[in-house]
Amino acid sequence: MNPDDVERLIEAGLEDADATVSRARGKHDDDHLSATVVSPAFEGLPLVQQHQLVYDALDEHMTTDIHALELSTYTPEEYDERS
Repeated sequence: MNPDDVERLIEAGLEDADATVSRARGKHDDDHLSATVVSPAFEGLPLVQQHQLVYDALDEHMTTDIHALELSTYTPEEYDERS
C-alpha cells in the first residue's frame, strides 16, 4: 500500500492527526511501513491503546494491504518536547 494512502487513512480516521508514513525497507517495499502519528486523541492513553486507535483507522488494510507497521505515536506536547 502506498505510504501517502496510509497517511490519508490515518488522518481521516483519527482526530486532528498528523501522520508521516514511509517505507521501512526501501522504496520498493509497500508492505513494510513506518509511521509517526501525532494526535491529541492519544492524551492520557497507554501506548497499546494509542496504537489500537491507529489500527482502527486503518481498518481492514492492516490485514490485507499492510504486512508490518512500525508505529510511533505522540500527543502534540510529547512530539514538541522531542524536537
